[in-house]
Amino acid sequence: MVFSSIPLQSEWLIAFSINLILILIAQRLPMLTKSGWLHAGALGTILWGCLGWKGWLSVVVYLLCGSIVTKLGFKFKQSQGIAEARGGRRGPENVWGSAATGTFLAMLYTSSNFVEKEILLIGFAASFSAKLADTFGSEVGKRWGRRTFLITSFKKVKPGTDGAISLEGTLASLLGCFLMTLVMMFLSFVSSAQEFAIVVIAGFISTLVESVIGATIQSRFNWLSNELVNSFQTSFASLIAICTSYLILF
Repeated sequence: MVFSSIPLQSEWLIAFSINLILILIAQRLPMLTKSGWLHAGALGTILWGCLGWKGWLSVVVYLLCGSIVTKLGFKFKQSQGIAEARGGRRGPENVWGSAATGTFLAMLYTSSNFVEKEILLIGFAASFSAKLADTFGSEVGKRWGRRTFLITSFKKVKPGTDGAISLEGTLASLLGCFLMTLVMMFLSFVSSAQEFAIVVIAGFISTLVESVIGATIQSRFNWLSNELVNSFQTSFASLIAICTSYLILF
C-alpha cells in the first residue's frame, strides 16, 4: 500500500489547490452548508496530503453515498419530523463527527515510522465503512422500516428514536458497510479477503454498539451529541479492525 511518490511539499500544494478549486465549484450543491464545505475542503486537503488522491477520493465517495441515501424518501421523513435538519445539508460538526477518526489515522500513518503502520489503513477503512453503515441504516430505517424496536429491549418505538433498529435498516447498514469496504479495497486501503471481512464486521458491530449507546445513555447527557457518538462509533470500528488485524494478519 504505497500512496505517494510525489515530494511531500508538492503533495500538500496539490492537495490545497485542488480542494480549493473543487469547493469553489461544488459549494452550490445541496450536500453541505457553506461552513460545511469549508471544513470539507480542509478535510480533503489533509487526506490528500497524507494519503494522496486515494485518501481524498475515499471521503468524496462517502459524502456522495451518504448524501444520496439521506435524500431518499426525504419528503416523507420531513413530514414525520425525523428528517435531517437543514434540508439534509451537513455542517462542520457532521463532517468531523464522521471523519475525525479517519483523519487522525491518516495523519498518524504519514508521521509514523513503525514497521507495521499499514495496519492503520485498515482502521482508516473501517472508520468510513462504519459511518456509511450508520447513515444507510438510519436513513433507510426511518423511511422504510416497517417495525422499529429499541435495540436493548426490543420494545416497539417510533422510527427515528435513538437506539431504534429495524430489519430494513439493519440490512441497509450491512449493505452500506459492504459497499464502502468495496470502495476501500478498490483504492487499496484493504488488500485481501481477510482484511475485507475484518473491516465489514468491525463496521457493522460498531453500528450496533452505537445503537446501544443511543438507547441507554445518550439522552442522559446533554453533551453527548449525535456527532460525538458518531466519533465514538468510528473510533470503535477502527480499534476493532486494527486489533483484529494485528492478531490475525501480522
